[in-house]
Amino acid sequence: MEIQQQAIKKLANSMRIYVETHINFQHLIHIDQEEAIDNLDRAFEAKLEAFHSLYDVSKNDVDFFSSGDTAAIILLRNSVHHRDHLLFKSWNQEMVLNEGHKKYMGAEFLLANHYVSDSPVKMRYFYKLEDFYFRIDNKLKSPYLEQRMKPNNREKLLKQLDDDLHFSAIKKHVAEGRYPTKQVYINVMPIFISAVCRTFKAMKANGVEFVGFDAQAYEEPFTNELAVNFSKITYETVRIR
Repeated sequence: MEIQQQAIKKLANSMRIYVETHINFQHLIHIDQEEAIDNLDRAFEAKLEAFHSLYDVSKNDVDFFSSGDTAAIILLRNSVHHRDHLLFKSWNQEMVLNEGHKKYMGAEFLLANHYVSDSPVKMRYFYKLEDFYFRIDNKLKSPYLEQRMKPNNREKLLKQLDDDLHFSAIKKHVAEGRYPTKQVYINVMPIFISAVCRTFKAMKANGVEFVGFDAQAYEEPFTNELAVNFSKITYETVRIR
């Protein structure tokens, strides 16, 4: 249990550091765009790494692949960690760095966002929705397919994304609005929040104590207060001008 306590503390530390980096981003983006975006991207990736560390020491006690949220975060971490592909560039990296938005002048983008505790989540971190499918959908013949996963595991995760996280509802909305799939982004913060809630609750139920200031600060919100409603989705459109 002490090893799991250590992993929980690491994850809580990374979550606090991300919040601090996010707050500083609002100021730094006006001074040095590259530094601001790189700092935020690395802080988010540190959260993924810390979640994976908790998975490593808890996978015998918690089934991380039985739910779409935890499975999706592990897929995301592995994809970002190995970087043997060109997928999963953050919205800021794609649109702001090197004036990337100029490639999309006049294009309209769709940003999808799940509800957290009956309200749209305020913290946002966007990846392309199609990147998840390029990673696991055999039918797309993607050169970036996750080869470390067995085909039946990819199919299972694909169904979890569509059913558990309601990606299928987002795809339906995309089709009805005739948006090009490359112009659809999803806020992954609610998925991360849900995955942490599920894992922290399981840890607590198994008798693991939350040790350290950050772990104790996040214990109550992520075990008793926060809840993600994946069936409730808001959409925002952004036109590049």
